[in-house]
Amino acid sequence: MTKPSLPELLHAAVTAVGGTERPGQASMAEAVAEAVDDNSHLLVQAGTGTGKSLGYLVPALAHGERVVVATATLALQRQLVERDLPRTVDALHPLLRRRPQFAMLKGRSNYLCLHRLHEGVPQEEEEGLFDQFEAAAPSSKLGQDLLRLRDWSDETETGDRDDLTPGVSDRAWAQVSVSSRECLGASKCAYGAECFAEMARERAKLADVVVTNHALLAIDAIEGAPVLPQHEVLIVDEAHELVSRVTGVATGELTPGQVNRAVRRAAKLVNEKAADALQTAAEGFERVMELALPGRLEEIPEDLGYALMALRDAARTVITALGSTRDKSVQDEDAVRKQAMASVETIHGVAERITQGSEYDVVWYERHDRFGASVRVAPLSVSGLLREKLFAERSVVLTSATLKLGGDFNGVGASLGLAPEGTAGDDLPQWKGLDVGSPFDYPKQGILYVAKHLATPGREGSRTDMLDELAELVEAAGGRTLGLFSSMRAAQAAAEELRGRLDKPILLQGEETLGELIKNFAADPETCLFGTLSLWQGVDVPGASCQLVIMDRIPFPRPDDPLMSARQKAVEEAGGNGFMAVAATHAALLMAQGAGRLVRATGDKGVVAVLDPRLANARYGSYLRASLPDFWYTTDRNQARRSLAAIDAAAKADGR
Repeated sequence: MTKPSLPELLHAAVTAVGGTERPGQASMAEAVAEAVDDNSHLLVQAGTGTGKSLGYLVPALAHGERVVVATATLALQRQLVERDLPRTVDALHPLLRRRPQFAMLKGRSNYLCLHRLHEGVPQEEEEGLFDQFEAAAPSSKLGQDLLRLRDWSDETETGDRDDLTPGVSDRAWAQVSVSSRECLGASKCAYGAECFAEMARERAKLADVVVTNHALLAIDAIEGAPVLPQHEVLIVDEAHELVSRVTGVATGELTPGQVNRAVRRAAKLVNEKAADALQTAAEGFERVMELALPGRLEEIPEDLGYALMALRDAARTVITALGSTRDKSVQDEDAVRKQAMASVETIHGVAERITQGSEYDVVWYERHDRFGASVRVAPLSVSGLLREKLFAERSVVLTSATLKLGGDFNGVGASLGLAPEGTAGDDLPQWKGLDVGSPFDYPKQGILYVAKHLATPGREGSRTDMLDELAELVEAAGGRTLGLFSSMRAAQAAAEELRGRLDKPILLQGEETLGELIKNFAADPETCLFGTLSLWQGVDVPGASCQLVIMDRIPFPRPDDPLMSARQKAVEEAGGNGFMAVAATHAALLMAQGAGRLVRATGDKGVVAVLDPRLANARYGSYLRASLPDFWYTTDRNQARRSLAAIDAAAKADGR
């Protein structure tokens, strides 16, 4: 029997998922196969509706080596594991003459911990919570959640939090889960043989395809403690999110509350001298943080430096004491000690990192209305980390609907630590780029309207002209509007204003769970949904319920954002254009994602309206527009309203 060709395999897989081959799928599959065979790196922009998951799964499965697929969202992980992979494996089995295995793997805290569930939470402040398990009618929501979790533990095969429907609060889940640092380890835990996290890792070791998330991928690569099984091929879907997720994993934070919890956990486990030293250091740190004002710390203030050195040294002493007094024969004591050790090690690690003062780190104060002040440290850039840890030893394919910013892949490639193919005299790993297009006819399906006549938005203050324009557009559209705002304050102001002006339901992010809001938005065409960042990327509502997408302004990062401003300054000091490399790239990515909410199916029509004249007037406007789908472009407000009214009338005529 001859080896099946890639087109044969792709055709079989596409047929199995109940569709027809889409434009760009074949060229994507061929490029992925070539990159895997050559052990090279590939950036693929594949628009919504391309069917890109099959475009990479088919050549990856045909290759025969283990593949890790990392995604940013739970929705895509579920789609891969519950729909795309089972059907693709079934379709390819007769042709490949083998049945590839697949598994999903997440971080340990995503799985229910049986030791924590049955033995209770080993910390003073949570004592008594598990007593509610025994109550016939738990009086609190937390008690009800805990009872549900105990019942669910007897039914679930995975212990995966995302398989629990409906879900429970973060506080409830924290009572039945542990981080990797808090885990006793399978060999020391009485429940090790039944551990859900360990079973997931064992399934992953046996799988040909392991589906995971960007955060676990970053932990595996950066922290030097392998979590994922060895793999020869890495595919990063939703790759526009990768730099942000890696930055998040590489960011450290210290708060007075966090430090005080570590003190309480360690106090009864170490000698009085070590406990008192940590307590004194915690009090000193808390006094400093009471006066902390938000902003970047280009130099560590003397009082903070002393407080952090005291914390670092006291934490080191406690870590030594915890290790030397361990009683390995008592498992409950092990659990208490392990949690205390994890807390204190975190304090030590962050304090030491900040006091070392690396030029490659950015340090800043933050202040939260509810949680108070914190000091944070993050890498100035993650490109070096990615280049060294992710791209050095395997072929990597990165794909998304938004990788070309300003019309090319250069910005994204540079942020990943890669150089374009053929770059002379450069030691950086090199990438090839491919744009497979989209099955949608963007110029005929969508209009990009820029409100050129509006005043340029300022830093603060009400935008009366913008609200007038917003109301007129929503009315012309008959509702059917997704409003994407640059801040929660702006979204709230717009919702309040339009609720007073229009007889249309206005949903506002934060007033209900995101899933419920999107469900209600999709169910009623007259409804509008207003919100901020997660809506720019997390809404998939094809059809007549979303025919107008509004962006209130270009979503540049705030000028006082410590990390973004530090990155911008670093580019400028190196002779580059910091604004274009950082601020404009950030805005282009968000705008591309936001505009992508409009056309989700071949029959969709509508308008993306940007209520910021800078997109038409500023020099960088052409760069931002080149990052968006190729909609028909206009600055004519009357044309935009007429088009919206016509689209609304057509939808109503069709009964939508």
